[in-house]
Amino acid sequence: EATDLLAARGFDSMLTSALGPAEQVPFLDAGYRVCQVLRLLEIGLTRTMEAPPPEPGLRIRPARRRDMRPILELDAAAFDAFWRFDAEALAEAAHATPRNRRRVAQRDGRVVGYTMTGRSGRTGFVQRLAVDPDHHGRGTGRILLVDSLSWLQRSGATRALVNTQPGNDQALALYRNTGFDQRPEGLAVLRLDRDKSSGGNHL
Repeated sequence: EATDLLAARGFDSMLTSALGPAEQVPFLDAGYRVCQVLRLLEIGLTRTMEAPPPEPGLRIRPARRRDMRPILELDAAAFDAFWRFDAEALAEAAHATPRNRRRVAQRDGRVVGYTMTGRSGRTGFVQRLAVDPDHHGRGTGRILLVDSLSWLQRSGATRALVNTQPGNDQALALYRNTGFDQRPEGLAVLRLDRDKSSGGNHL
């Protein structure tokens, strides 16, 4: 019904959110196809997380409203076009879980990294983690990640999930080195493109 509604409103292509294998079944049956795949990783929050000491001049603080523009610019620099967040996507992510927290890494008055973390019940989600490409390799990502996991642990979460693209070797290494294990099932974004010549909703 949702696909038909979107088609009636003139949309030629439809995308799902990132779905697990069971969630994909009805979409695949309706003609959707896999568009992007994601690795899904999990960590148990049973031990104290230790972050490396920040480099001199680096400050981790809560994100403020005035940080929106530099956060979006940073996001655009850190992700390719398909995965990039705009202001609307950032707001949707913030409301995806009952509790949400945004932090930024700042150096010399400039935002060089940010993270968004959510919690639902006992499960935490590292919803977004981005570091300025010019600041890769300085430990900023690990500091932000451990800061997020520590908050989740303090707030009662017993596990945390994160997803990333299969080819993002730097992110995968960060998560694995922090203690995340890859889950076998993974996630996928599905897509349906309308066949305009037949007027139907088929690939």
